[in-house]
Amino acid sequence: MRTSLLLGLTKTVLIAALIVTGGTDAPVAQETENPFVTSVDVRMGLRLFRQQCGRCHGRDATGNDETGAPDLTTGTYQNASSDAGLFKVIREGIDNTAMIGINPNASDQTVWQIVAYLDSLNVDPGDVDLPGTPATGQQVFNGKGNCSSCHMVNGEGGRLGPDLSRIGERRDPDELKTDLIDPNDEVNPRWWQMKVTRQDGSVVEGSRMNEDTFTLRIMDDDENLWSFDKNRVRSSERIETSTMPSTEGTMTASEVDDLVAYLFSLRKEN
Repeated sequence: MRTSLLLGLTKTVLIAALIVTGGTDAPVAQETENPFVTSVDVRMGLRLFRQQCGRCHGRDATGNDETGAPDLTTGTYQNASSDAGLFKVIREGIDNTAMIGINPNASDQTVWQIVAYLDSLNVDPGDVDLPGTPATGQQVFNGKGNCSSCHMVNGEGGRLGPDLSRIGERRDPDELKTDLIDPNDEVNPRWWQMKVTRQDGSVVEGSRMNEDTFTLRIMDDDENLWSFDKNRVRSSERIETSTMPSTEGTMTASEVDDLVAYLFSLRKEN
């Protein structure tokens, strides 16, 4: 009788435990709010997103017509209405769709940092208190700064540097200021330069458009494209510093603040 009673109590405790825990050891978000929201987390989230999600959703989360992956920069998600819901979708995927969960070995911090990056894409510039003025910054961009000679915004400008039409979705104000003052702090390999010496001794320099084991392609300052077989040139040198000049010493602090405000305002229009 005593043994039966103990077995009954043990069974009751196990059932209660299963009800509380849900009867599963699948990973779940312990927090309902994101504990990783610093600018460092956002930057890491960008890198993780590009590694884990960019193949389907695009490097800048703008979607992919070929894969059918949606644009994630709008702030509206069909299967999530909160950070916790977004965490769950990234962690577990969505049943009966091409959206699969992240690598099960990924930490919760990794998932939260991706959530932080996606959240950063939907910040209203008007809600961020910046010392500069976007309209004045636009004048600096097109005037004194001469930024439009290399950078395109909404279809106008040069192609020697990155398209900045939506730079405000990818970089926060502190990162933008660093980009202006210290351009060499972080240079994407896409914008490295190449110096090619041909067999006749002539030299061609330009932006590194594409490079693999056997070939390379560059664009010179006049936006001419050059293609080379590596085994048919005398040498090729990769220059990993930025061609963009620093604003240090050429712009006032207020002009830099205005330029940051303008760049941060550049994002997808709703």
